[in-house]
Amino acid sequence: MTQKKFKIKKGDVVEVITGSHKGKRGAVQKVFLAEGKVLVENVNVVVRNVKPDYRHPQGAFKKEMPIAISNVSLIDPSTDKPSKVGYKLNENGQKIRYFKKSGVSL
Repeated sequence: MTQKKFKIKKGDVVEVITGSHKGKRGAVQKVFLAEGKVLVENVNVVVRNVKPDYRHPQGAFKKEMPIAISNVSLIDPSTDKPSKVGYKLNENGQKIRYFKKSGVSL
């Protein structure tokens, strides 16, 4: 099975553009290439109930779950809005990401 390539990388600041968490922002913690999902901090937080022990004395803990990569968009720092991303070659011949609307490179 071939893995897909995505324009969103670990550490990028993204905004959820659709779904129940629409409008929330956070940094990408992990990208799951095979599933096409991303783990975003403070987004899609669920409560896991477990039997109380010394690690979880309350019997529950909060955990972030992955969301589909198609539901998030990168935030353009110059406009502070979600924007599409493309690829272009710089003067050294390296492939870089840039925002299509503003032209700012990442």
